[in-house]
Amino acid sequence: MLLRHTTDKVKMRNALTINPAKTCQPVGAMYAALGVHGCLPHSHGSQGCCSYHRSALTRHYKEPVMASTSSFTEGASVFGGQANLLTAIDNIFQIYDPEIVAVHSTCLSETIGDDLGQIVAKATDDGKVPVGKHIVQAATPSYVGSHVTGYANMLEAFCKYFPEKTDEKKRQVNMLSGWVEPSDMRELKRLAGMMKIKSVLLPDTSDVLDTPMTGSYTMYPKGGTTIAEMVSMGDSMKTIAMGEWGSKKAAVALDNKCKVPFEVVDIPVGLRATDRFIQAMATAGKVSVPEEITAERGRLVDVITDMHQYLYGKRVAIFGDPDNILPLVEFLVDIDMKPVYIVSGTPGKAFTKKAEAILSERVPEAKFLNGPQADMFLMHQWIKEQGVDLIIGNTYGKYIARDEDTPFVRMGFPILDRVGHSYFPTVGYMGGIRILELILSAIMDKIDRTCPEEKVELQM
Repeated sequence: MLLRHTTDKVKMRNALTINPAKTCQPVGAMYAALGVHGCLPHSHGSQGCCSYHRSALTRHYKEPVMASTSSFTEGASVFGGQANLLTAIDNIFQIYDPEIVAVHSTCLSETIGDDLGQIVAKATDDGKVPVGKHIVQAATPSYVGSHVTGYANMLEAFCKYFPEKTDEKKRQVNMLSGWVEPSDMRELKRLAGMMKIKSVLLPDTSDVLDTPMTGSYTMYPKGGTTIAEMVSMGDSMKTIAMGEWGSKKAAVALDNKCKVPFEVVDIPVGLRATDRFIQAMATAGKVSVPEEITAERGRLVDVITDMHQYLYGKRVAIFGDPDNILPLVEFLVDIDMKPVYIVSGTPGKAFTKKAEAILSERVPEAKFLNGPQADMFLMHQWIKEQGVDLIIGNTYGKYIARDEDTPFVRMGFPILDRVGHSYFPTVGYMGGIRILELILSAIMDKIDRTCPEEKVELQM
């Protein structure tokens, strides 16, 4: 009974968001910072803000997420948090000894008007930053954008701070990743390795948020992009930025600082997006595509061919981050499914243009929207108007799926009620097979559960 009173009469709203299909900027900034080795994220705001951002990531990754906070009280909330941040910086380096502190703002400190750059400069001038240590800062007000915006802002901050250009050009390729899982980042490195391309991936949360159980706690796991790797990015041949929303700003910043040319491609989700990524990497690294990767592509095509009867014509509703769901929508169209409803809480004018290019010919009836009013309530209203065969999105879609008795595949952030997303990639050709397995399992499970007794099949 949770959502069964949702009406199917859609009225466009200008100032009201109901059950947003996003979370706030600092969560993304914290995740990006965790992908840098020896980095401690710092939340310049209240303790409650930091606790929420940490718990959001911890519940998704099932790993302890470390971060510090400026611990605003009533005084800091009125008069500003400079004194709090200066004290925090002093304490952090003395007690926790990170290589880098990545400071991000919150809605509270942004509303007050704290100037993070000025405060960090004062901390440096006052000798609170030890020699060889670093502070990076990014403005991430919670009341605009989304977690993807915060991720992009922090990634841009790293690319402005660390890379340096020298006279020695390196035969390596930079990979700037959009928001994907640790498993996906490991897969991106595997694909680059198979092509024998020396690469630097930023950020890299593999071996940070999917660490093995060893019996002892390590505050700064062995994973993450190192300072030396980030510095070397200024001498790379090219940058491949995956995702317009999550990584393009960082690629532009790196190009402006070090004159490293870049190409923006989609996160390699599905067949064609992975084709474009592989071709971009091969061109940037001046290598040919190895037979092993071609074979992986063939396996994905084989699964599509074998199971096409279960995919053809199925209506799908999708919600999530634009960098992730747009290539997924393209993949669904390629396998003859019909993504009819697409929602993303992350703003950006490019969303409509990209969605139209993918859907206008093959699925002209599709409805799509992004921004503050593109929320879960609107998604449910569309589904009420005309049902779907499958819903794809994060855990918050389970309520709609339950009330509409619709198969549900969990993809995106956050996933709070299942495991596997941090360990099994959904990027690349092998990731495409994983996506198909999830989709087919959800569809077939409903067929087995609801078909008449005489129609139950052992072989499907």
